[in-house]
Amino acid sequence: MSKHSMTTDAISGEQLHQLIAELYPIMRSITGPGVRESLARLQALAPVEIRGIPSGTPVLDWTVPEEWHFRHAFIEDPDGQRLVDTNNSHLHVVNFSVPVDATLTREELLPHLHTLPEQPASIPYRTTYYADQWGFCLSQQTLDKMGPGPFTVRIDAERKPGVLNYGELFIPGKSTREILVSTHICHPQLANDNLSGMVLAAALAGWLSAHTPELSWRFVFVPGTIGAISWLASNQTVLSNIIGGLVITGLGDNSPFHWKQTREGTQWIDRLMAQCLQETLPNKHRILPFTPYGYDERQYCSPGFKLPVGRLSRNVHGTFPEYHTSADDLDFVTPAGLEQSLALLKRIAESCNNDIVYQNLAPHGEPQLGRRGLYSALGANTDPGKLQMSMLWLLNQSDGETSLSTIAGKSGISMQELDEAARLLQQHQLLTPLRHAASGPDESTGKQGNTQSLRAPR
Repeated sequence: MSKHSMTTDAISGEQLHQLIAELYPIMRSITGPGVRESLARLQALAPVEIRGIPSGTPVLDWTVPEEWHFRHAFIEDPDGQRLVDTNNSHLHVVNFSVPVDATLTREELLPHLHTLPEQPASIPYRTTYYADQWGFCLSQQTLDKMGPGPFTVRIDAERKPGVLNYGELFIPGKSTREILVSTHICHPQLANDNLSGMVLAAALAGWLSAHTPELSWRFVFVPGTIGAISWLASNQTVLSNIIGGLVITGLGDNSPFHWKQTREGTQWIDRLMAQCLQETLPNKHRILPFTPYGYDERQYCSPGFKLPVGRLSRNVHGTFPEYHTSADDLDFVTPAGLEQSLALLKRIAESCNNDIVYQNLAPHGEPQLGRRGLYSALGANTDPGKLQMSMLWLLNQSDGETSLSTIAGKSGISMQELDEAARLLQQHQLLTPLRHAASGPDESTGKQGNTQSLRAPR
């Protein structure tokens, strides 16, 4: 697949699922060639730049680790039968294991074996990123069949100096205010967690990069924890521009959506997400309070940074049986689930860009819409329709302090419909944009830029 070859305006769930299928066999970790290969393949959707930080670099309270180069791992019984083989599943080896070449009895091997007794057919996912250890993951059914040995045990892998790679794409908008979208890229052969986040972030980035959005958008594709920490350590000069952010993960299945709030739970992005989810999926979403456990939102929301970043997912990690197991496979994610998630992400992006505070330019009484061709000639006894109701709500509420999302919440009219009405009222010099909803009243100039370029009428 060539770089940036998919048409992101019309990308289908089937195409997204196909890209997940292409990424699925790649062995990924927090560092190493699998990360680079995966990022390169995402360039089919968006012009993601691949960056690197050398091993040994101090990043906040951490140090960038060495690269992990993995080739093969297996356990072989005395008859030469391979009971565990990473050719069948990359989850069979504990990720980042040190090399091993040994002959061990069952009792000697048992401390290095990991199973899920409550899910006897599934292989768990385990890691040892920051310890010089090794191990294997297998189904409980396989373990139950293993005899006393001895077993030939081999992990052909090495850790060596290199770089920690991450992907980044900055899409400049009409404003320097930024939305951050972050997704982790380190999990091997887990389709929902988080190949779904990787391809959906790239698809959204490709869609946004085809236009000039109102806000600027920054996409980061990072290894979990250490990747976000490394990015934060290297990019502190741009953090003040971030007015909201989403960590996206687990968006490929068909379960309800969940928004995990920011650290404070009262940020503009929290209100925006609640409004957007209520408009699009009123009976298929839930708002969750912040906790300091989860994905990289906890890095962005740490007290030294306090970035207004929440997390969007479908099922919540640790609450469904497929999580971090071999059951999170290509059948667990669906084209329909991916397509619905991408549609939601686009709607969120539009809502973020369009959440403007307007000023009514004819605020004393209701302006005469009829002589401007903006009101039904049949009079007040007919249903004025959504467009006319949208205009009336906007004119009544646009006092220079009330945002589009707030008006949507009060009126029950979607932000999308209100935005169309606002553009029409601007054309007739009845409404003017003052600032973005996430900017304070004293920020309507300067960084925010010219207000006429912030929201130009079509």
